[in-house]
Amino acid sequence: MTDQIVRIRITLDDMQPAIWRRVELPASNSLRTLHLAIQAVMLFENYHLFRFDVGEASYGIPLDDDWMGPPTRDAANIRLGKLIERGVTTFIYTYDFGDDWRHSVEIEGVFPAESETDYPRFVDGERRAPPEDVGGLPGFEEFLDAVAKPRHSARKSMLEWYGRPFDPADISPDEIHTRMAKLAKRRAQGKTAHAKSLST
Repeated sequence: MTDQIVRIRITLDDMQPAIWRRVELPASNSLRTLHLAIQAVMLFENYHLFRFDVGEASYGIPLDDDWMGPPTRDAANIRLGKLIERGVTTFIYTYDFGDDWRHSVEIEGVFPAESETDYPRFVDGERRAPPEDVGGLPGFEEFLDAVAKPRHSARKSMLEWYGRPFDPADISPDEIHTRMAKLAKRRAQGKTAHAKSLST
């Protein structure tokens, strides 16, 4: 049976010009895998907690002290295909509750997998995402202002902190493809192991 593939657009909220990515994942993948794909395409480092808000339900990493709101369900236990069956087309992904990076997630379509294509895969996108721990939207705006101006008093220290040049227009597609290839390889290994377990 051919896998169904879900095309998804992820847009970082409150950013102009827009920072966005488009990815494709099998419908059998979980929200946990979508989280890892978003980390890969946004070049985040998966240092912090995350949450998907889908209607009234929240999915992420369940915590024992989840007393401040509705309990967070395990993101590994809900498949993209199940959301599609429920008619879900949009939801919210939040990464790093300190910096509070909120992303609008839109399911753009579902179609049969291409037999020669490895999934999950990166399709396209624009603008570089914020560095980890930059201080949320205000910190990112300050960072962008500093690195854009050669005479800015904080430019040197900001670039030293970041560790390399920062080009807001360069999404580093080669690095994204490398990260996504690792995810696809893990998926392929998992499918192979599952097939072996069924044959023994």
